Amino acid sequence: MAAIVRTLYATDDLLIEGIKLDRNDALEVLYKQYYASVQHLVIANNGSEQDAKDIYQETIIIVYEKFRYGNTVLSCSLKTFIYSIARNLWLKKLNSVHKKSISIDDKDSFLDLGDDMQQAQNNEHLYSQIEKAMDTLGEPCRSLIEDFYLKGLNISGITEKYAYNNSDTAKTQKYKCLMRLKRMFLNNPNEEED
Repeated sequence: MAAIVRTLYATDDLLIEGIKLDRNDALEVLYKQYYASVQHLVIANNGSEQDAKDIYQETIIIVYEKFRYGNTVLSCSLKTFIYSIARNLWLKKLNSVHKKSISIDDKDSFLDLGDDMQQAQNNEHLYSQIEKAMDTLGEPCRSLIEDFYLKGLNISGITEKYAYNNSDTAKTQKYKCLMRLKRMFLNNPNEEED
């Protein structure tokens, strides 16, 4: 199940879309995925494990609110965005504790924006390919996959909505649709399946 959730949010765009839709699994992926870099930043700059957890919690709240309730558009990777927010929060905390301007050592952790731009372009291309594959998938598979993975409808909801005889039939159909999408995407996402 964890592998499916990670696959569902394989790109920054998909993860952000999950946050906008208020999906708990998207927030869980976001929370787990980037903690290590923030922990390293805080501990390398006179912080404790608890400080790192506190800063990361604040960071995730800010990120969640920016995407869920705002119109934030990324110009860098999600990792860089999260790191920048955490860095600013930690710097602010250090400055308030020491009552003077402090700089932090993060030259090893900070990412090259050139790499981020390439990653953003790669993510955009991947997202475009997934979208094309979804467009050629057809009904009811497209709607079923969207209902389950993006809207969070559970198997019993799928069973009822699509009038399947039982939940096993719904699971089987969802699996078949997912495998069809995967084949279409892996073979050639730019062409329709025969």
